[in-house]
Amino acid sequence: MEVQLVADRVHLISHAHVNCYVVQDDDGLLLVDAGLPSMRPPLLGLLAGLGRDVSDIRALVLTHGHFDHVGFALHAHRKWEVPVLVHHGDQRLAAHPYRYKPRSNRFLYPLTHPRSLPLLAGMAAAGALSVKGVDDTRPLDTGEPLPLPGRPIALHTPGHTDGHCILHLPRHGVVFSGDALVTLDPYTGARGPQIVANAATSDPDKALASLEVLAGTGEQTVLPGHGAPWAEGARRAVDLALATGAH
Repeated sequence: MEVQLVADRVHLISHAHVNCYVVQDDDGLLLVDAGLPSMRPPLLGLLAGLGRDVSDIRALVLTHGHFDHVGFALHAHRKWEVPVLVHHGDQRLAAHPYRYKPRSNRFLYPLTHPRSLPLLAGMAAAGALSVKGVDDTRPLDTGEPLPLPGRPIALHTPGHTDGHCILHLPRHGVVFSGDALVTLDPYTGARGPQIVANAATSDPDKALASLEVLAGTGEQTVLPGHGAPWAEGARRAVDLALATGAH
């Protein structure tokens, strides 16, 4: 379990190679993704350390609806009364976070990529197999600053899922890439900037094309859904991911 400050008032919570983030602003807190169920206690610990509590959370934004990003979203919504926002293309997936069809069979894929087995086992132990979906979500508008802490701008980046979005926070100098670009792929064990393997990506060609949206933010710091933060620029990360291609 890891909790650290990774940018100006931006905190990373990482467990079992899954990341979620807390953005701190004068008007409250923003959660970016809900990771896995086991990540709720360190979130509460972080809030206590900041002198905040769950009543300060203004919203939870999901980059997409896969189980390892929906995590504790239902608990946050029902118990903490936090609104959950997701792009309309992923509203159904957020409600049923295991019901998706990737390009390759996600159950057979690890057999040919054995480096992924410890990573996937760790995710399972952290609650990846027991995530409950959330169906009471609000639509995530794209293209303009949202009236939320950090004033995030959601940008549609389809491919990994139909409704995948990245979140650009110019005020904080970061872009949350979700699974549009990761620096560790749980399905292969490979490190470095890349799109997620075909075992969890719906349309790899679209995913690669969407990387230009990420590069267009021009940010130096990229905060992915899996793997370490990237501080060498979005353009450099995208160029490396394009060179790696789909896998």
